[in-house]
Amino acid sequence: MKKRLLGLSIASAFSVAGTSAHASGFALWEQGASGLGNAYAGNAAVAEDASTVWWNPAGMARLGSGKHLAFAGEYIMPSTKFSNNGSTPALGSNPSRVGDGGDAGSSAFVPQVFFAMDLNSKWNVGLAVTTPFGLKTEYDPNWIGRFQGIKSEVKTYNINPAVSYKLSDTASLGFGVNYQHGEVNLLTATNFAAVAPGLEGQNTTNVDGDAWGFNVGGLFDLSPATRVGVHYRSSLDYSLKGTTSFSGVPAPIAALPAVSNSDVQLDLKTPATASASIAHKMNDKVELLGDLTWTQWSKISQLPLMRTSGPASGTALDTLRFNFDDTWRVSFGVNYKYNGPWTLKAGVAYDQSPVPGATDRSVRLPDNDRYWLSLGASYRINEASKLDFGYTYVMVKDADINNDQNQPTVGRGTIVGTYSANVNVFGLQYQHTF
Repeated sequence: MKKRLLGLSIASAFSVAGTSAHASGFALWEQGASGLGNAYAGNAAVAEDASTVWWNPAGMARLGSGKHLAFAGEYIMPSTKFSNNGSTPALGSNPSRVGDGGDAGSSAFVPQVFFAMDLNSKWNVGLAVTTPFGLKTEYDPNWIGRFQGIKSEVKTYNINPAVSYKLSDTASLGFGVNYQHGEVNLLTATNFAAVAPGLEGQNTTNVDGDAWGFNVGGLFDLSPATRVGVHYRSSLDYSLKGTTSFSGVPAPIAALPAVSNSDVQLDLKTPATASASIAHKMNDKVELLGDLTWTQWSKISQLPLMRTSGPASGTALDTLRFNFDDTWRVSFGVNYKYNGPWTLKAGVAYDQSPVPGATDRSVRLPDNDRYWLSLGASYRINEASKLDFGYTYVMVKDADINNDQNQPTVGRGTIVGTYSANVNVFGLQYQHTF
C-alpha cells in the first residue's frame, strides 16, 4: 500500500501545470513546504526531513535510521498587471484592441514528494520529485502587446535520486542525478496588416524535451550549535523540439514560407545554482537560519526558435531575447519552539531579478526584484509524523518596460509602461518516518 501511495504521488507531480514563477526568472523555490515559513532560509543546512534530498543530499545522513517520506504542496496565487504609458500599437493593427491585458497571473497547485532511507551506518539513499521551473503569463487576446505575446508557459518536472555518505559524526557528503522534462508553449498574435488593415491571426508553438544534470553538497558541524551546508545544482542542456502553426492566415499569403506550419527547435540551458546555508541554535527554544544563493541566469540571453522542416527550414521563426544577468538571493529565518509539539517559523528574503532593465524586459516574463515575508508552523503529531504549514507574501518591485530598443518589435508595436505584481503562497507538508 505504501509503495502504491508513493507511485500515485509521483504521478501527480508529473502532471503539474505550468505556474506563474515567483522566484526570480522562471524558477520555483517551492520544493517542500517545511521551509516555506522561513522563506527557505538555511535549507542546505537544516536537514529536518526528506526534502533535504533536493536542498542538499548530504543532509540525509542526519535524518536517522528508518524510512522518511514527505508529501508537500503549495498553492501559488500571483497577480501581474500592466499599466500602459505610451505604448505604440503595431502598424496597421485594429485601433480598438489596445487594452492593458487584464491580470496575466495564473494560480496553480505545485506538488512534491520526497523519500530517504538509510542503507547502513554510513550510506543513505533518497528520491525527490519536484517542479523546479514554471511560468505562465496569459493576457487578454486583444491587449495592445498581443503581437509580442498572449500566452507564455513553461512546465517541468524533475526526478532526483541521490546518495549521501557520512564521513564522521560532524561531516557528510551527498550526490544526486537529475532527469528533467520540460515544455514551452507560446501563443502570439500575428499581424497581417500588409494584406488588409486590422487583419490578424495567431501563431501557436509547442516544444518539449528532456535533459540531465547533477547536484552535490556537503554538510558540516562547526560546533554542537552551528551547522553549515553547501550545495551546487548543475545547469541542464535542453534541446526542445515540437511544432509551430498559424491560424487566420489570409489566402493571398497562405503559401509564403514565413507563415508555413513546421517543426521547430529551441535550445535552452537552465541556470546552475550554488548555495551556502547556516543553522545556529541559540538555545533550546530558538534557532537562527540564513542562506545565500547564486543563480547563473546569464546562460539565458537570446534564444532562437529555429524551424527544422518545411519551406523555411533553417530560419528563425522568432528569437526570444532576455539578456539575463546572474543573480543573488539572501534569506534569514528563525524557528521558535513554542511548546510541546508546536514550532513557530518566520523568515524574510530578497530575491534579485535577472532582468537588466526596462529595455530588456519581455512581456512574456515581466520580472523584477522581489521581497519575501514568510510565516509558518510545524506540529509534531507523534514521534513518527509531523505537519508543516507555511505562508509567504511576495512583494515584487514595480517593473518598467520599454522594449523598443532590444526587443524584436518590427510589426509588433512597442510596449511602454509599468508592471505591478505580487504573489500569495500557501504550503502544507506531511512527513512520516517508518
